[in-house]
Amino acid sequence: MCEPSVGAMLAARVDQTPESLAFMIPDRVEGPNTWSKMSWREAQTQVHRYAAGLLSLGLELEQRVAIASSTRIEWVFADLAIACAGGATTTIYPNTSGDDLLYIITDSDSRVLIAENREQVAKVQQYDELNDQLTHVVVIDDDGAETDRDDSRVLGWGELASRGDAHLVAHPNCVRDAIEVITPEHLSTLIYTSGTTGRPKGVELTQECWTYQGHAMDSLRIIDHQSLQYLWLPLSHVFGKALIAAQVGIGFASAVDGRIDRIVVGLGEVHPTFMCGAPRIFEKVRAAVLTASPARGIKGRIARWAFSVGRRSIPYRLEGRKMPKRLAVKYALGDKLVFSKLKEKMGGNIEFFMSGSAKLSPQVQEWFYAAGILVVEGYGSTETSAIASVNHPREPRFGTVGPVTPGVDIKIADDGEVLLKGPIITRGYHNNLEATEECFTDGFFHTGDVGKLDDDGFLRITDRKKDLIKTSGGKYVAPQKVESVIMANIPYLSQAVVVGEGHKYCVALVTLDEANLLKWGAKHGHHESYAELSQLPEIHQSIDRFLQRANKRLERWETIKRFAILDHELSVEDGGTTPNMKIRRSHVSQKYSDLIDELYGTEDSDSR
Repeated sequence: MCEPSVGAMLAARVDQTPESLAFMIPDRVEGPNTWSKMSWREAQTQVHRYAAGLLSLGLELEQRVAIASSTRIEWVFADLAIACAGGATTTIYPNTSGDDLLYIITDSDSRVLIAENREQVAKVQQYDELNDQLTHVVVIDDDGAETDRDDSRVLGWGELASRGDAHLVAHPNCVRDAIEVITPEHLSTLIYTSGTTGRPKGVELTQECWTYQGHAMDSLRIIDHQSLQYLWLPLSHVFGKALIAAQVGIGFASAVDGRIDRIVVGLGEVHPTFMCGAPRIFEKVRAAVLTASPARGIKGRIARWAFSVGRRSIPYRLEGRKMPKRLAVKYALGDKLVFSKLKEKMGGNIEFFMSGSAKLSPQVQEWFYAAGILVVEGYGSTETSAIASVNHPREPRFGTVGPVTPGVDIKIADDGEVLLKGPIITRGYHNNLEATEECFTDGFFHTGDVGKLDDDGFLRITDRKKDLIKTSGGKYVAPQKVESVIMANIPYLSQAVVVGEGHKYCVALVTLDEANLLKWGAKHGHHESYAELSQLPEIHQSIDRFLQRANKRLERWETIKRFAILDHELSVEDGGTTPNMKIRRSHVSQKYSDLIDELYGTEDSDSR
């Protein structure tokens, strides 16, 4: 039985396990961090302080409060406080441009902004049209002297807590009273999908979306209440939000630190049992290991031998069969010499990783599993409150995203599109009835993804419907699949964009991992900039050799015939990516049309 609201679910969690560990919080200094611990009871006390503070500002039922911040404990407290006060969270990526931020705040009709720092405050202060709409701006990292205190709307994070304390003295039951009136149908969250074309759409997620998600994850018994999560995912993204719901529903603890450059260090400091991430994180870990050992030398040879043994062990371990004695001995040795060191770098206690938000490369998944590290894959979208299906760590099926979440109905349309219906599905798009009606048929949400169900109910996502490329030869190419293969086989890349609509073959625009490129440059006596290094002929030749290897894993019509290396990474600032780093394909194709035309300059004579 689900509670009627997130605030009620938090209260139930505190009633069940008041003194259990809820959060680990870093001191956020340079170098090694120490982590303080907080129980569920202590966490609720903090949440209710901020909830009371928001009520003292006049927050009303379903009124929107925007959060523009990176992942940190204050984000979690703010979101839960908004829920307990009866408001609704509007999530904003901290790297969102000023114009998009203006649109999201205006379209959502957010009345309060919780900003991480002065930079986020400055974004809204440049727009006079927000002066009347935004009644208060709360700054988490309040530097006092630097924050513009001429703006009467601005108050510090500590000031919000103090206001909450005073409000609780005057109205001791104010937060509990607010929670009492919230129903499952009330709006809980507005997440603006950073679409690859046009303005983002505000996805409306109700209180029930989160309470049901929390209890559904608990029913799967994937995560134990004694588990410890390392939480770094952007909480502005639906995946991060779903993890908060799962945590409250199940009762496990989270070490919260969104600083991506500290993930490996943080894992070593807190020794978590699981972590969720986007495929790019796992690609980067694999790439770092592959490029760390020289091609020649004893360490490189031992690592390659260990992983070859690990790959041979995969069928036995996946199926729960006993390995042949000789293979078992070799695997134990490979584990001692190579895999154990990799596991230790990740904290030593990881039971599994969970990948979501985009398709995980089978090569990357198998590479980790060869080393004895399980990465399970799930599937969902903003409209499905993130987790619509997931593999269970006890019986993973590689290449699939697992069975659908309990209580969710699934259909595969005639054209292969995945359709979903259930309590975790959005109630629609904010202020956009036309888009809402387009995406629903008989209560089923059209995901836009093409997939298949096997006989055991495991879902396999094959394509993104709108992204399919049709070559002049009539063949369909799924660019995400090709890009995944390219990234898995060229560890020096950071981004890849496949193009080919209406052409005989596909080409690609790629960018290089800056740290690896500069390291290579220093080693080989090159001290040029990233932009200059990326255009060196020897770099192009090296990438081409890796690309030929990648092409062997693709169908003939999917192979990349030509490619170009951009002298910069695609970013939010240049319009090449969305705030959550998805490639804006149409924008990239238009912006680099001349370069793409050059790659196709000899198309008629190219017979490769």
